[in-house]
Amino acid sequence: MERRAEAPPPPQGLDFTVENVEKALHQLYYDPNIENKNLAQKWLMQAQVSPQAWHFSWLLLHMDKVPEIQYFGASALHIKISRYWNDIPADQYESLKSQLFTHITRFASGSKIVLTRLCVALASLALSMMPEAWPCAVADMVRMFQAEDSNVDGRARCLALLELLTVLPEEFQTSRLPQYRKGQVRSVLAQECGSVFPLLEQLLQQQDSPGFIKQKVLKCFSSWVQLEIPLMDCENLIQAAFTSLQDPELFDTAVEAVVNAISQPDAQRYVNTLLKLIPPVLGLQEQLRQAVQSGDMETSHGICRIAVALGENHSRALLDQVEHWQSFLALVNMIMFCTGIPGHYPVNETTSSLTLTFWYTLQDDILSFEPDKQAVYQQVYRPVYFQLVDVLLHKAQFPSDEEYGFWSSDEKEQFRIYRVDISDTLMYVYEMLGAELLSSLYDKLGRLLTNTEQPSTWQHTEALLYGFQSIAETIDVNYSDVVPGLIGLIPRISISNVQLADTVMFTIGALSEWLADHPVMINNVLPLVLQALGNPELSISSVSTLKKICRECKYDLPPYAANIVAVSQEVLMKQIHKTSQCMWLMQALGFLLSALQVEEILKNLHSLITPYIQQLEKLADETPNPSNKLAIIHILGLLSNLFTTLDISHHDDDHESTEVKKMPVQQGPNPVVVVLQQVFQLIQKVLSKWLNDAQVVESVCAIFEKSVKTLLDDFAPMVPQLCEMLGQMYSTIPQASAIDLTRQLVHIFAHEPAHFPPIKALFLLVTSVTLTLFQQGPRDHPDIVDSFMQLLAQALKRKPDLFLCSNLDVKAVFQCGVLSLKFPEAPTVKASCGFFTELLPRCGEIAPVGQVVHENGKVLLQAVLEGVGGQASRSLMDHFAEILFALNKHCFSYLSVWIKEAMQQDGFPSACVSPEQKETFSQQILRERVNKRRVKEMVKEFTLLCRGLHGTEYTADY
Repeated sequence: MERRAEAPPPPQGLDFTVENVEKALHQLYYDPNIENKNLAQKWLMQAQVSPQAWHFSWLLLHMDKVPEIQYFGASALHIKISRYWNDIPADQYESLKSQLFTHITRFASGSKIVLTRLCVALASLALSMMPEAWPCAVADMVRMFQAEDSNVDGRARCLALLELLTVLPEEFQTSRLPQYRKGQVRSVLAQECGSVFPLLEQLLQQQDSPGFIKQKVLKCFSSWVQLEIPLMDCENLIQAAFTSLQDPELFDTAVEAVVNAISQPDAQRYVNTLLKLIPPVLGLQEQLRQAVQSGDMETSHGICRIAVALGENHSRALLDQVEHWQSFLALVNMIMFCTGIPGHYPVNETTSSLTLTFWYTLQDDILSFEPDKQAVYQQVYRPVYFQLVDVLLHKAQFPSDEEYGFWSSDEKEQFRIYRVDISDTLMYVYEMLGAELLSSLYDKLGRLLTNTEQPSTWQHTEALLYGFQSIAETIDVNYSDVVPGLIGLIPRISISNVQLADTVMFTIGALSEWLADHPVMINNVLPLVLQALGNPELSISSVSTLKKICRECKYDLPPYAANIVAVSQEVLMKQIHKTSQCMWLMQALGFLLSALQVEEILKNLHSLITPYIQQLEKLADETPNPSNKLAIIHILGLLSNLFTTLDISHHDDDHESTEVKKMPVQQGPNPVVVVLQQVFQLIQKVLSKWLNDAQVVESVCAIFEKSVKTLLDDFAPMVPQLCEMLGQMYSTIPQASAIDLTRQLVHIFAHEPAHFPPIKALFLLVTSVTLTLFQQGPRDHPDIVDSFMQLLAQALKRKPDLFLCSNLDVKAVFQCGVLSLKFPEAPTVKASCGFFTELLPRCGEIAPVGQVVHENGKVLLQAVLEGVGGQASRSLMDHFAEILFALNKHCFSYLSVWIKEAMQQDGFPSACVSPEQKETFSQQILRERVNKRRVKEMVKEFTLLCRGLHGTEYTADY
């Protein structure tokens, strides 16, 4: 398109004429102003669907126009035919068809992109007309293009026909045909392959067919096989595609054709054809070996895809052919070669990862046979799977340090993911090989570490350990007789490298449950973990392993506690680890301290926390700035994480018997409460300076929230002062995190008369402050509204008599809930729905609630129906349905009047629904008082009607 002077933007009301379309296209392609481009695009989209498109499309296809303009004309025709088929009178079908044929012939030697769009338009026309209005559409297409036309070169005609035949099945796959038509058209197309396949075979076999024609033929075949055509009808073309694999120019297209043909789900019905395909696949092994030797990754990748497609899609069908077991085993061995292809993934090869799913499928199929047949196949395939383990562990090995140093970060990340996939495969294979797999890994590792004559590489040791870790992470190895030996071997490993050290750490972590049952072995590995803590490169592996050991083995760690705390303190003070690892380390220490005597806990807490308290005191005196904010949040985070796991009452223990045996009854206040009371004033001081900062407030609340969750009733001594502090905080500057903490307190202490009065006072204060916020305009605080609604729901659930308090304005709270239902933020609306779902069932038992609902329920119903009518996101409909269900169940006599009055409003809740549809919906809702699921379905159905989406493609996933 040549450069012209900048065209003015097309006005939105402009007529859809050829001239205006051309101007808009020029603007879309060449105007530097992005707004003008967007305007032009919007206008052009309207033009494409306008009635005038039938007229201007043909004019835009004139041969003197540039391809961009012609392309738009062809696209507009396709849109009109595919989306507005019902607008076309039946008496115009034939002229439309012949016009399209004429233009395709004309463009056979013209622009490729325009030709393709015209072919897609004709394909769409054919799909809509067949079989009644155009019985032998495909045969007609073939005949039309084979007819002599002196004006068009034969080769160009042939290419145009192949393009048309290729896009036809593709257009079918994406077409918007109704389901019943799809099935009908699919079977017609499958029959019509009789007109297509002989032509494709002939073109592939002709000696003088040029490469680009053969390539087009293979693409066309690839497209057709996805129509579930019987595999035996494809046999000749699949064999021809195998022959084409020898031609480098056709290789990629031939691979695609073979893989598509073999992979169609229907193919497994044609076992004889599948058996005939095994020899040609095995025949590719020489070509595969040569490709591997010469480093031709594309060829080895393509051949591997074919072998895997046959094995993975049809292993069950082929295993069933017991008399052909040897040929299938040969295919399995070919896939094994692909799994173990030389070179490091992803730098020297990208093929091995394609094969991993095959091994899952084969194992599943073998284990699904009845016992006798399974025993036979286990005999054949157990050795294969042992070989697979060796191959996978070889592939999981790191390259040499020098080579690895040259890898990009992207390659290293791909290799990490690949190793995770190998780890998952090994874990799966354990089901087939069982304990013998662990013994085999242990023997290999033992030989490797004790062989002094032939020292092994660290990579070899690391891979074997990695195999062990993969299995121990998810399989219960407590009964394995090789783990004691492995724990004995670990200290003998000479750790010279970060990757090996990481794997040693993760392996110890994976065995932490075993160590809890065999505590005598802890001392074999704990020194290694503590030593690794001091190495920033081993941060993640060493900290996560220590955390696992402290969680699983805490009752056996008291003798080592002093050492663990000392090493941890040292690394924390040196700031070796990143923030998240520091938090994990504090959680580990929380687990560890939980198993000590109270005085020991307090002593350790004192030494552990004092440096941070001193730091915090210093920071509390400073003027707030971004760097001291981060330091404050870090220290508060460390305390939160410590208190998350420090639990001397063992609420979450599985070790009942151990606990009885080892834990004396604790006396006196809880150590966490002692510490919190000591630092309470300091925390208040920090708060006073940072009340404006949501993150600091959140970090303070997190300390208490984590402590409350862990300590439960033991937290009681802290309740009065915490409630007072929260009240002051929230009155000064309301923040969502303060409400969330109030909710926790209501949840835990609702049934504790001794401790509840301060919580009740706090609840009433938070409610009063939040109601004032609503009067000032709550739109800027969706998070506060969300948390407030959750607090109200929790209060109704745990302590409904809070709503009997004379100084709680139930009507105002109700009105806030209704307002919140109209927020654009989905989480806030969901929380509001949760509040009403808890409130409505209380109508009978709590007089103030009953009165407010009976007087104001109609406003609630109105808001719910507005949401269903289209104001709210469709994802919230289940929550609105819950309110309707609750209204119907608990306020039936009122609801029947309210819903009738609401639905009488014109255009409410949407202009898209008729009075009859509204009446039907109302009756359905009023009738259903038992089955909540049915009400949800009714609401979903009605909201689609209200949005004008019922019966459209948008509802497919709904």
